Amino acid sequence: MPRMRLSVTPIELPLVHPFKIARGEESVARTAIVRVRADVREGIGEAAPIERYGESVESVAAYFASHPLAADDPYRLEALLHSEIPPAARAGLDLALHDLIGKDVGKPLYELLGLDPAATPTTSFTIGIADPELTLRKVTEAGDHPILKVKLGIGTPAHQIETIAAIRARYRGVLRIDANEGWDVETAVQILRELHRYEIELCEQPVPAGHPEQLRAVHERVSIPIVADEDALVANDLPRLIGCVDGVNVKLAKAGGIRGAVAMIHTARAMGLRVMIGCMVESAIASTAAAHVSPLADWADIDGPFLVARDPFSGVTYRDGKLVLPEAPGLGVREGALA
Repeated sequence: MPRMRLSVTPIELPLVHPFKIARGEESVARTAIVRVRADVREGIGEAAPIERYGESVESVAAYFASHPLAADDPYRLEALLHSEIPPAARAGLDLALHDLIGKDVGKPLYELLGLDPAATPTTSFTIGIADPELTLRKVTEAGDHPILKVKLGIGTPAHQIETIAAIRARYRGVLRIDANEGWDVETAVQILRELHRYEIELCEQPVPAGHPEQLRAVHERVSIPIVADEDALVANDLPRLIGCVDGVNVKLAKAGGIRGAVAMIHTARAMGLRVMIGCMVESAIASTAAAHVSPLADWADIDGPFLVARDPFSGVTYRDGKLVLPEAPGLGVREGALA
């Protein structure tokens, strides 16, 4: 292939509802579209920077503006996706390169990875933190979606328990919860013991990251499975979580893209951990890339397309919550379909 050219374009994604978690709230998600062109073919990726880890749309653009690609051949992934590239920026490039390679050989990404498209899991749909009336309205809007993930981590323990009780009173599907580091150990134990009666499938990141002993203290005292998210960024993070959690949430934006995500998944499996494949609030580009990897996971939380009000891209679709992968080469993402 001829010399590759890269471009980065910021986009704004208005959301259906303001999306609030324990760390903050947004009404518009900002990500960066990464395009890599070689001759007549173009690969498209998406960087969804995570402010908590010091990245932004501006930092992604600035990195690529000042750092040329390490190789001209898109197949030289080891050189192109080196570890000095910040994770979200590397993820955007990783997705674009895999899309380009898939288009070059005429194969969808799941086929390049050797995966069965029929083996995708059913995704959860996330209910962000809101007042009781809006929370229940969101549950109603979710309809008969088979899995809901409810954000917690703010308010008194009693208030958070009441939120789940109110949801469970009208919803009989699978419930997951995510505290996004919002509790201390004692609060986590108190709330999770109370929530056991509501048949909670799992709880993500109940306590602040960086303290695996606190995760262990929660894990050993409650019956609800504990899944690390903010404590599990890349494969190297996982060994310190042995005995502390039941599973890990793998996200392309944290792991640096598809290659990093696959490394995390294999590391987790070697440790006997279960795997969730997750996403950020992002467009169908990154969500579709994550969906292609999802046959390797036990659980999926790939609901970006549900949360975005106007997505300029389309790709992964859903059949009763089950992820349906596009069959077109590369990521299989279409541009402008829903603009």
